[in-house]
Amino acid sequence: MDASEFTIKFSALQRELDSAIEADQKYQRENNAKFRALDQRVGSYEEFRDIVLASHLKPLDKKDKADATRKQTWNSLACSSEEQEWKTCESLEARITDFHPKTASEFIRDWRRLEASVTEKFNILLSLGGDVLCTIFSTEIGFGLLGDFMLILNQAFQFEDYKTVAGVLQGLSRTSRFSLNLSLLSQTEEAACKELFQKLQDSRNSGVNKGDNLVDETVGEDSSADELDYLMNVYGVQADCS
Repeated sequence: MDASEFTIKFSALQRELDSAIEADQKYQRENNAKFRALDQRVGSYEEFRDIVLASHLKPLDKKDKADATRKQTWNSLACSSEEQEWKTCESLEARITDFHPKTASEFIRDWRRLEASVTEKFNILLSLGGDVLCTIFSTEIGFGLLGDFMLILNQAFQFEDYKTVAGVLQGLSRTSRFSLNLSLLSQTEEAACKELFQKLQDSRNSGVNKGDNLVDETVGEDSSADELDYLMNVYGVQADCS
């Protein structure tokens, strides 16, 4: 192994380490913010979310305030050079095609930047699939993303997407702290989740996807249980007996 080959591998390892440290710091910061919000007994989910989303912000000290006039460019329409380059140098189609984050922090960064329609974001989730999403969010789904996913999956769902969407739902359900993230869904996001499962039920009952296995046979202790009913139980959705 020559020196140049070793350097390349070391650089890749360093980037992976930096990314892991960043993701861990973000997780710890948001987790602490969640407990602070609970201690404060905030009055609404929206207030809770705002506290967590603002967890990365730090108060200005006196020096920052004194230097702000000459150092800060107060232009609300200006983007950072990185963001501007990302938006202008690549087409939307190319950004969607190249959407392959390896970590939760990379996913959150690119997802927030992505100026795409609901259908385009829906296709991104389906192209990644449940297993990849489970790997990306192995530590925890980024705050607010689970609800975002429920809204998108519900709005763009078509009967032929039955099996793939269920695979995405299964993958998300295997992530760490899934129950906590599920409990933090807003009323609108909960309604979207229930409506999505109703569409999955309708798709199954229509016979379009009859015989398809939604998830792996290893899911659940009772292998004879219906896969969709299992997922509905995991997501806390009551089956429609009508």
